[in-house]
Amino acid sequence: MSAASAEPIVDIRDVHQSFGKVEVLKGISLSVPKGGVVCIIGPSGSGKSTLLRCINGLVPIDQGSIRVADFYVHKLVTDQEKIALRKEVSIIFQQYNLFPHKTALENVMMAPVHVLKENKDEVRVRAVVLLKKVGLSAKADVYPGELSGGQQQRVAIARSLAMRPEVMLFDEVTAALDPETVKEVLNTIRELAQEGMTCMLVTHEMRFARELADVVYFTDGGVIVESGPPAELFDRPVKERTRAFLSQIL
Repeated sequence: MSAASAEPIVDIRDVHQSFGKVEVLKGISLSVPKGGVVCIIGPSGSGKSTLLRCINGLVPIDQGSIRVADFYVHKLVTDQEKIALRKEVSIIFQQYNLFPHKTALENVMMAPVHVLKENKDEVRVRAVVLLKKVGLSAKADVYPGELSGGQQQRVAIARSLAMRPEVMLFDEVTAALDPETVKEVLNTIRELAQEGMTCMLVTHEMRFARELADVVYFTDGGVIVESGPPAELFDRPVKERTRAFLSQIL
């Protein structure tokens, strides 16, 4: 984990977001330095996943501002602008969303070739390197249906890396996995963070958050209840709501 740079690469200010009459985010503010690792924890329905989708421009916000690198996300209108943003900030979901009729290698290659219009041979070389990075060199020509859940998730991570993003968002990426394959995926994320990738993770893996994060944010009811370094938040939480949540899961 690298030292914080002067200006945060992700800067979120007073973000509000509603679905109909339900206010999901009620004034969220946080920032992430380049190379920083942030974990967001909290009960289901507290707005964690919605926040990641807002950062990636998948969900519009009602109020406030979101900046990622040089992109003012809340001001982006056209598909072209949003594609440019998503080259810089990739989001990985708990569903793998791989194309079943494409091999692992083809899945990794698709976005750079078809969205960014990059040279196919150059992308292939990069995709081979990325599959090796996530420990799946031997599975390049295998289709998703023949891969375990953990392997599919690692292909999804390689696919995101193929876009050469500055920031990676992980939305409960281990939630659908069995315990044995969770470790494979967490190891991959750990290596990315150690290499200096800026990472924001919504996670229920508290031990992982404690080990990896620079800062942990506890959210509930659409607000940040408490935040701090993992050792402080997990061992010495200030707010009663944080203590109650942690007592249920630790």
